[in-house]
Amino acid sequence: MAGSADEDVAITDINVTPLVDISLVLVIIFMVTSPMVVQSGIVVTSSKVTASHGKSTRSEAVQIRLTEKSIYVDNDKIDESKFEQVIKAKLAQNKKKLVIITSDRDVRHGKLVWVLDTSKMSGAKTISLMKEEKEKK
Repeated sequence: MAGSADEDVAITDINVTPLVDISLVLVIIFMVTSPMVVQSGIVVTSSKVTASHGKSTRSEAVQIRLTEKSIYVDNDKIDESKFEQVIKAKLAQNKKKLVIITSDRDVRHGKLVWVLDTSKMSGAKTISLMKEEKEKK
């Protein structure tokens, strides 16, 4: 009869083995996926328009000017379909791989982003966005 009394006692201990197993699996999943979440970004540095001197002059860079209807590379009007070829050729001749982009206010941001991406994929190491100085009254 003593054996039957032990059988009626409820088990009150928590089995932590499945909890530890699941926790370790989650840790492994996070360790594997966390490097994939980190993306390389664009480092943006800002300077004032009135700066008296810079690290590079405009003549040392490939200059791109965007208007609403056209793209100019070093003051030559370029068709959008030939932009990638032209920018690769210009960057191949440029030692610093520097691109300076100026844009009119009415240019859509999608076009500017496309020019930024294409310039970067074509080999530009540094991209500068220039703004026009406000007229003094």
